[in-house]
Amino acid sequence: MIHYQLRCSQEHGFDGWFKDSAAFDKLAATGLVDCPVCGDTKVRRDLMAPAIAKTRGEPVPVKAPEAPPQAAPQEVAATAGPMPAQVLALLQRMRAEVEKNCDHVGRDFAEEARKMHRGETERRGIYGEATAEEAESLADEGIEIGRIPWVPRADG
Repeated sequence: MIHYQLRCSQEHGFDGWFKDSAAFDKLAATGLVDCPVCGDTKVRRDLMAPAIAKTRGEPVPVKAPEAPPQAAPQEVAATAGPMPAQVLALLQRMRAEVEKNCDHVGRDFAEEARKMHRGETERRGIYGEATAEEAESLADEGIEIGRIPWVPRADG
């Protein structure tokens, strides 16, 4: 595995791990490496500090230059602490896709899921709110649902 400091065309700095340099080059060329802050796929390797060996062959890390300040990641919950920027960006993209492709049914989520399961309404993608008890009841009835953390939208 190889660790790279990366930078997007908007000058957001972040890091990534890759199988080797060829893997990074291939993924970056196809737009599969994106900035966790803004989603930009124009990503390049940034200047990195080398590891210099001591006399006994043990590497001594040299501190890399300070990256420009970035927006602080959002807090998920008080007990969870800050969410890593890459996770936040992924969840924001997931939210955007769900909102674009599914119907919001609000607090009627459990009932709408049951109606679809029983064939009373057309099957379609839905999202909304359900209590822990409602989610457990749906699972007991054999109705599969997915839960994702509902983070603030990327556009504010």
